[in-house]
Amino acid sequence: MSNLKNRSESKDWPELPYAESVNTIATLHMWMQVIGKIRLVQTPWINHSWHVPLYITARGLETSLIPYGGRSFSIGFDFYHHVLKLLTTEGGEWVLPLESRTVSDFYWEVMAALKQLGIPIEINTMPSEVADAIPFERDQDNYEYDPEYAQQLWQALVQIHRVFTEFRSRFIGKCSPIHFFWGSFDLALTRFSGREAPPHPGGVPHFPDWVAREAYSHEVSSAGFWPGGGGVDGACFYSYTYPEPQGFPEARVAPASAYYSKDLGEFLLPYDAVRASRSPDETLFDFLQSTYEAAADKGMWDRSALEESFPPQAR
Repeated sequence: MSNLKNRSESKDWPELPYAESVNTIATLHMWMQVIGKIRLVQTPWINHSWHVPLYITARGLETSLIPYGGRSFSIGFDFYHHVLKLLTTEGGEWVLPLESRTVSDFYWEVMAALKQLGIPIEINTMPSEVADAIPFERDQDNYEYDPEYAQQLWQALVQIHRVFTEFRSRFIGKCSPIHFFWGSFDLALTRFSGREAPPHPGGVPHFPDWVAREAYSHEVSSAGFWPGGGGVDGACFYSYTYPEPQGFPEARVAPASAYYSKDLGEFLLPYDAVRASRSPDETLFDFLQSTYEAAADKGMWDRSALEESFPPQAR
């Protein structure tokens, strides 16, 4: 890594206790789906679904500007003051306290606020990428909100975003923004080889196959973070490639605590292994770089045309 000014210590990375927070994770996942789907229906389609994610801010996560006719608005989760803010470019503002409430109540509150501000919007209320999903307006099962965990999760995302940003700076080929996908509930960064990929098989719950095929229309090496779930009982980092080249699962990657999950088809690195290391930034960067190199080398990417040969700060 190049910019030695931007370094963290272990104490800067908060604890993310999964077992105690799994219900809060489930609630936040559904709340963010409600907000994400509002952005989805109002925003022009951008390749690889880059028009739908949320973005890390100095207070939490937000949509960025969403168009509505000749106006625009934004919606943001503030995990410092624990409020949801809906702001319009005409000066309108609505605030909802973030506290334990059902997904159903959250959905109806947000829909009423949009109508009150003169921007009524209808969304598909079936959660995306979730098996056995319950429509938002009927979801009474998910309601817990632990403000301490929510703030810790956001603070972890801030640290991860910083490292991802530096990792992204080393690549001059096509690369995604660093964004939070509310469907899969993860922070992600994707590099592209520039070559087309075979059609994705699809099969993701409540996620059209054509969307998956468009998202994976070209070869990728993708890395990210999610707080746990889907067979992983704890926060962790991941890295995968599509299509997966021969020999990728057997590649040697760093650090030693990283491993390949046959069930998920990707390399995993526990968040706690990064947080507890002497240099969390370097540990995470090692994982990102080594798994990318495994994908690029096994997949025979033209690395000389895609990578920065020396840090921009050295110029």
